[in-house]
Amino acid sequence: MSILPWQHRNWDLLSDYRRQDRVPQALLITGNAGLGKRHLANQFAFSLLCHEPQNNGLYCGHCHACFLLKAETHPDFIQLNPEELGKAIVIDQVRHLITRLTLKPQLDSYRVIIVYPADRMNKSAANAFLKCLEEPTARTVIILITEKMGQLPATILSRCQKLAISIPSKKIFLTWLAEQNTNVAYNSNDELYNLTQGSPLLALDYVSNNTMALRNECFNSWLNIAKMNQHPIIIAEHWHKQSATLLLFWITTWVIDIIKCYYQIKPDWLYNPDLKEPLQAIALHIKIKKLYQFYDLILLSRQQLNTQINKQNMFEEILINWFELNADKI
Repeated sequence: MSILPWQHRNWDLLSDYRRQDRVPQALLITGNAGLGKRHLANQFAFSLLCHEPQNNGLYCGHCHACFLLKAETHPDFIQLNPEELGKAIVIDQVRHLITRLTLKPQLDSYRVIIVYPADRMNKSAANAFLKCLEEPTARTVIILITEKMGQLPATILSRCQKLAISIPSKKIFLTWLAEQNTNVAYNSNDELYNLTQGSPLLALDYVSNNTMALRNECFNSWLNIAKMNQHPIIIAEHWHKQSATLLLFWITTWVIDIIKCYYQIKPDWLYNPDLKEPLQAIALHIKIKKLYQFYDLILLSRQQLNTQINKQNMFEEILINWFELNADKI
């Protein structure tokens, strides 16, 4: 029951909304993955539903409403999520929500709906959801959460008050990680901060799940394809079993770093400063125009992740293109 160190300004603003009795009926929380958007939304929701909030605005934890929240049985706390991981929020879920909103809140405080991730509403669901925003019911607060604000319809964006969570300073990032009893070796340098774009929760996941080891293994395979030492089809068969989102993010950072190395940008500005030597070696022979074309392919692949794309075929196309790009040396 606390606010993450880099969210204090956000929380002060949300607390002021409640104290001044001007809580927005629709709030959109945005920011990169790993910044604790869902955590902040839950804290605000619990605060609104709590009967005896603390002076700092946080929920008390011991009133009747808080007990219901802990038991996940509070009748006025509604969560709208995809029914299956990786799937969309569909129109039937939104219609069910609209039906529930025709009734008044069952307790005496607010009713709070959290939609996460809001960008996963398909077109029909998003159009139906507009009814919730255009005709809000009494004492109802809708909190939408997304890290892909550009994928939300303008009609939804225009009806929401926006709250962006910024990345913390490097000092706050490293201090918080150290407090979580994480691996000191990562906390003592910039590697994790750069790779996770300053997202502490993502960095904690990297350390806890030994994700850095997987990243290094994948980079070595990617490098071996460039050196013609491994076949792209074989690597694609292994990669499609991993997190496609994570792998495409890593490839994106490797390509961006090669571009930076090509233009002799300072190594400190790389996403992957620990990989600067092999990245610089690739930059020496790469055809930059074709690298930009390859970068476009990566961006297109990332956009297609939420579709029914065959991930093995996707990685085969990416890695074959990467093989051919390096085979065509200057």
